[in-house]
Amino acid sequence: MAPMIKTFLPRPARGSTPVLLAALAWATVAAPASAHDYPTADRVTYVNECMRQHPGQYYEMLNKCSCALDKLAGQLKFEEFDSMVTATNANSIGGERGNTIRDTETLQKEIRRFRELQATAKKSCFINTAPK
Repeated sequence: MAPMIKTFLPRPARGSTPVLLAALAWATVAAPASAHDYPTADRVTYVNECMRQHPGQYYEMLNKCSCALDKLAGQLKFEEFDSMVTATNANSIGGERGNTIRDTETLQKEIRRFRELQATAKKSCFINTAPK
């Protein structure tokens, strides 16, 4: 029979175990949310719209469109995203009210930037953006 080899690990100081466990629990629970966390309703709306614009297998497109939104969320704070989506959607309003948006250069720059970010995000998530 082979001799038994003991390994010696340092023991934590008395009383430090509860403190260590409390610190670990706090770090796990109190981890900050992502700086670019978007409200669930806005995530669902974006993904549903993406899936409507790009028909395909349900779960495949659900994952691809969610991926695209995650890419956008990594680059834009929610307030920026919300402003860009609103401007992009309002850009299609007809008549004089739509002219207000179309004639504002800062909004047009924001819309162009959002469309570029969207195109990059969709491409990286394998969403076909080629015209049909």
